[in-house]
Amino acid sequence: MSKPEIESEWKNFRYRGIKFDKLIEISMDELVSLFPARERRSITRGFTPEQIRFLQKIRRGKKEGKKVIKTHLRNMIVLPEMIGLTIAVYNGKEFIPVRITPEMLGKRLGEFAPTTKSVKHGEPGLKATRSSMFTAIK
Repeated sequence: MSKPEIESEWKNFRYRGIKFDKLIEISMDELVSLFPARERRSITRGFTPEQIRFLQKIRRGKKEGKKVIKTHLRNMIVLPEMIGLTIAVYNGKEFIPVRITPEMLGKRLGEFAPTTKSVKHGEPGLKATRSSMFTAIK
């Protein structure tokens, strides 16, 4: 996605009072000061080698026009350079495609790819186990 499309789509978005145009241009130090404490501490400690490789992969993917970038890094914090991309995040079983929007800024990729499904129980006797076959008839 080209930069003019992103700006027109999210031109009114603000993150902690800063417009989207400025967020892309500000330095990493200024950006980190805007993040919540846990993310701020994580980034100030430095990126792991895997996270650095992932960021390089994102930059290469943007140049080549890659549609989806796969990753296992659920703990990677969403940065402004990721906005507009689709990242497939591994949930332990499969890769879940996540379209990165400005509202996701400062959150972790794992928050958008749930690892468990919600449990939907059936009625007793209906597709249930052998023991629930003997429920009382009213």
